[in-house]
Amino acid sequence: MESGINRLAPNVTNKLSDKVIEAVRHHHKGEMSDHACSDEDILRRDKEHDAATVLRPAFVRDCEKILHMPLYNRLVGKTQVFSFRANDDLCRRGLHVQLVSRVARDIGRALGLNLDLIDAIALGHDIGHTPFGHAGEHYLNKIYEQETGRHFFHNVQSVRMLDVLGGRNLSLQTLDGVLCHNGEFEQRVIEMDQGKTFSSFDADVERCWQDGNEAIKGLRPMTLEGCCVRLADIIAYVGKDRQDAIRAGVCSEDDFEDGLGGRYNAWALGALVADIVENSIGKPQLQMSDEAFREMSRAKRENYEKIYLSKEVDGDFSDQVSEVFSHMYHAICDDLKAGREDSPVFRHHLDPVAKWLAFYGRSYDWEDDLNLTCVDFISSMTDNYFMAYACELDERYGECFPTYPHYFRDVRHERD
Repeated sequence: MESGINRLAPNVTNKLSDKVIEAVRHHHKGEMSDHACSDEDILRRDKEHDAATVLRPAFVRDCEKILHMPLYNRLVGKTQVFSFRANDDLCRRGLHVQLVSRVARDIGRALGLNLDLIDAIALGHDIGHTPFGHAGEHYLNKIYEQETGRHFFHNVQSVRMLDVLGGRNLSLQTLDGVLCHNGEFEQRVIEMDQGKTFSSFDADVERCWQDGNEAIKGLRPMTLEGCCVRLADIIAYVGKDRQDAIRAGVCSEDDFEDGLGGRYNAWALGALVADIVENSIGKPQLQMSDEAFREMSRAKRENYEKIYLSKEVDGDFSDQVSEVFSHMYHAICDDLKAGREDSPVFRHHLDPVAKWLAFYGRSYDWEDDLNLTCVDFISSMTDNYFMAYACELDERYGECFPTYPHYFRDVRHERD
């Protein structure tokens, strides 16, 4: 096979038409699209603070606020797909958000969009994700729904982390892009939902808590920058997760229908990005060609079949892990109800959050909803913290989580 050609989408390449190349060159010189979100359009809850300056433009402030949150730092300790694997080259969520930013910025630069806003949305989009990736999200949603009838989804929790627990006065445009980023709902054409206000945004967030997927799948970003991040999220993981699956031994280079194996990542970063730019330049929406969209959707389905739902990946999680989530959830609730100030939820969650919120003149009203406070704490945990806490609750839970002497399983030491 010719390098860089996808046999299932032979017409989707990294080539742009001459007309589009000329438009992209103008954008690279700093000419903004009429459909970009300008810095002057920024909306904040507190309009008296966080004014833009020459050194720190409007959305740059959002980027820096997110980067300096302790919760952002924890992304490096959270699984993207593969948990309990002794391979430090596998992608963690901290790298994933950077990859999403990189892909979205490539698209946005070509289209003349606001790169600072794109960066802010991308950096914050997974900050509310659980430990253990989508498996952890599933377990936490299960127990939260059993207890409250409400739903946990990481994009909604990311908004809560940034807007409520972080207290950083982030812009509506950034928060909206985070809420609407969910890459589980791919669309060939993504149109903006303009005219949003904080009131309408807060109503959307509440509907997501109440109705879950039914509300989330109908969300549309208010900016083209948010649309960029939504598409970039899929492009960033569809090839990278395949590379990780091959590294982890879950799949081989020859297991994929397109024949590209791990090279699919490079193909997607070039061809899918070029297709979006070619079909979206100068338009008030983002769109892909039919062929590119079919291929992206197919590749994502193939990832589910061969990676995310494979027995080997599912085997990382014993049935007991679901029990651990439930036990931990109820233990945290008990500590909150009893006011045990020496417990982990007070020492490691409530006290630090209250301290950083106080700096911004805000408070954490955790007593208003103890179940949501449990969700806040568990979703903020890294993989390692969760495992350590589980063993603190019951040392037998250590059997659920492998240790890592098998870093050296394939190394044989011979001694004289």
